[in-house]
Amino acid sequence: MAGGVRVEPQRTCAGCRTEGAQRELLRLGRTSEGELVLGRGPGRGTYVHRDPACIDRALRAPVLARALRAGVSPDEVGRLRERIEGELGST
Repeated sequence: MAGGVRVEPQRTCAGCRTEGAQRELLRLGRTSEGELVLGRGPGRGTYVHRDPACIDRALRAPVLARALRAGVSPDEVGRLRERIEGELGST
């Protein structure tokens, strides 16, 4: 980078399918053990805007399962939704 300008990574929201700055999106992931997690870490992941409409769309079983390339149970989605609500409530 000759001019010292740093390009911020862009990611696509799983809910609305538009791009946004990586730091402004929430990361949803699945560990190698199969656990759904919120935040950065190893394993397959996808990103979603902090907008409730995007979160609702992203947490629909076919959308999330396709993004994570793995099946997702309703119980797992419920626990992940609780973590997301806790995260958004604390910001």
